[in-house]
Amino acid sequence: MTDTKITSKEAIMIVVTIFVSHTIVTLPQNLLSNTKSATLINLLYVGIIAIFIAYLIFRLLKNFASLDIIDISHYLGGSVLKNIVGIIFIAYFILTSSNLLREFCEGLRVAFFPMTNILFVLVPFIIVLFITNSLSFGSNVKTISLIFPIVLISVVFLFFGNFDNFSFGRMFPILGKGFSDTFITGISNIFAFSGISCLYFIPPYLKEPHKMKRICLSSVLIGLLYFLFCTATILLLFSFFVDVDEVLPLYSAASYIEFGVFFQRVETFFMLIWILEIGCYLIVTNRFSISIFQKMTNLKIQKPLAMIFPLLILGFSLLPKNYSVIRFLETNIYAYFIIGIVFVLGIAILLLANLKKRKEGKLGNETLAKNM
Repeated sequence: MTDTKITSKEAIMIVVTIFVSHTIVTLPQNLLSNTKSATLINLLYVGIIAIFIAYLIFRLLKNFASLDIIDISHYLGGSVLKNIVGIIFIAYFILTSSNLLREFCEGLRVAFFPMTNILFVLVPFIIVLFITNSLSFGSNVKTISLIFPIVLISVVFLFFGNFDNFSFGRMFPILGKGFSDTFITGISNIFAFSGISCLYFIPPYLKEPHKMKRICLSSVLIGLLYFLFCTATILLLFSFFVDVDEVLPLYSAASYIEFGVFFQRVETFFMLIWILEIGCYLIVTNRFSISIFQKMTNLKIQKPLAMIFPLLILGFSLLPKNYSVIRFLETNIYAYFIIGIVFVLGIAILLLANLKKRKEGKLGNETLAKNM
């Protein structure tokens, strides 16, 4: 996988793909449930924090050239720490992607295939992973590059297409349930920026490593703007999505757009675009999982893993018995799971590795001074 290098623009698209995919399911609904009418202000607040974190990650990665967090873990604590961190990040990618896939497919089933077993809705996505795993990473990235702009345009179009239906009074009270819920407990909404996890793994694939700062900051900024469009659409258009467990709120928002008698059910076109986007998301998480496993085991050939990881995603996506279990996992477990791994574990490893490198540098300088 590392044999294929990507441009800075392609790297940004990979990171933002993770942001975007979560908004297609119930992320806007989860954010609104946490901070109510203050969600837009809260998003600006946590977005600024996320930009600062992305810049911090850039500064910490800068001292390790083209190494990713698995390589840095090996430098910090040897093979033991490398394997522990690798297993944690594989679990993170597999569990979050399987839950998102199941959640999206439940929405697909409700909207289009109400009498179909969920297995038959899930399997086509797994087949796509089998196929893409047989292709080069460069081919996968080019596919993402084609789909990504269409997805962004679709959400901007969704916002302005519903503009006449908005009720701006739903933005009040401006601080929702109060200052504390918006700016203190509301900081937990940082989990929305889970795409930051990709920044830990992108450095080895860059054609232009010196543009890592641009990648870190631009991807989070684009993700923030995207979140604002999505969340504003749901907040200003609906009130019931804040407290009711409905599937695919953006799909419901698309159904409100009207273009006269000649264009009916435009939400179907949006769904087609979002299906492609979910496929891109799965490609990214699957590829990173395979890459991590290869580094842990020193495997040179990827083919033995091409079927294993898609089947793992399928298996875990079938574990929840119903949609209520999926929503429970989404709202009560995965948010904190993401915060713990992406924003605590990842940064802690980078900080400790930088401290170790600085300490080694000082010892080297002291030894050199004594010899002189």
